[in-house]
Amino acid sequence: MNGKIFAIGDIHGCAAKLSLLLDRLPFDSRHDTLVFLGDYLDRGPQVKEVLDQICRLQQDGVRIVPLMGNHEYLLLEYHKTGDQALLPYLRGLGLENTLESYGGVSLSQLTSLAFMPPEHRAFLDSLLPYWETEEYIFVHAGLRQGQPLADQDISDLCEIREPFLSTDIDYGKRVIFGHNSFATPLVTPFRIGIDTGAAYGNLLTAVELPSLRFHHAA
Repeated sequence: MNGKIFAIGDIHGCAAKLSLLLDRLPFDSRHDTLVFLGDYLDRGPQVKEVLDQICRLQQDGVRIVPLMGNHEYLLLEYHKTGDQALLPYLRGLGLENTLESYGGVSLSQLTSLAFMPPEHRAFLDSLLPYWETEEYIFVHAGLRQGQPLADQDISDLCEIREPFLSTDIDYGKRVIFGHNSFATPLVTPFRIGIDTGAAYGNLLTAVELPSLRFHHAA
C-alpha cells in the first residue's frame, strides 16, 4: 500500500472540528487514506453535518476506511432488532443529540432510520469492525487478548476497555484505537489512542502514519 494513513478519532457530531481538521491535514487524495475510528453519532450537535462531510469525501473519490464505533453498533442493533432494552443505553450515549441534528425526529423513527438520507444509511451499513495493514490494526475500542483478529467479537472491538487499556501487550501490529478519551494521545510501543474528547470541548485528533505526527482541531 502506497501513501500515508491519517486516522481520525471519535468525532461525535463535532462537524466544525472535523472540517477544520481535514483542512489542516497534509493529505494527498491521490495516494493517502483516511481512516475514521468510529463514533460519528451522539453527544455533539452536528451529527447530520458530520455524515454529510464524510459522504462528500466518498463521493469525491477520497480513499476512506470507516470503522464502526459503539454508538453506531448499538443504534444498528436497535434498528435491526427493535429491542426496547437498548433504548436506555442509547439515550445514555447522547442519542437525543443525533435526533435533534436531523430536525428533532422522535424515538419511534429509530427502528426504520427513515429520517436519515439514503447515503447516510448506506454509510452506516458500510462500517467495518476493524481494518488491518502490514503494520497496524485499526479498531474503535481495542482487542481481546489471546484471540485471533478474525475471531474477535464485534462487541469487544467496539466497546472493550479492560483489560485492553491496562495490559500493554504486543498484538503483532500496533493498534490504533479511539473510544477511551485521553487529554493527549496515548502512545506506547504497541498502542496509539487518539480519542481526545472532542465532544467534551477538547481536541479532535488525527494521527499521521507512519511518521507518527499528530494533528488537532479545537
